Amino acid sequence: MKTNIKGTNLELTPAIRNYAEEKLGKIDKYFDNIQQIDVDLGKTTKGQAKGDIFFAEVNVSVPGTLLRYREETDDLYKAINQTKKGIQLELNKYKEKLRHQ
Repeated sequence: MKTNIKGTNLELTPAIRNYAEEKLGKIDKYFDNIQQIDVDLGKTTKGQAKGDIFFAEVNVSVPGTLLRYREETDDLYKAINQTKKGIQLELNKYKEKLRHQ
């Protein structure tokens, strides 16, 4: 499984990269045939009157499809955590769909 992490409008520090790898690198235990994980971490740039809004987006390549989940919040670490939970749910839905075929 290959994991790619990039930053958008945000400096990707080693601490942020390590945290994302630690949290999102373990999702392969929910589905054993993940081919690639692409993670985009960043900060939105438009219309932020109440401060910074961070996002975490995960694209997981599995045979035959691409699963996506994106979360936006005021804290980057919270966005990463919520994205991990969301992509776990997407992987579980995908596994159920495969079981019922």
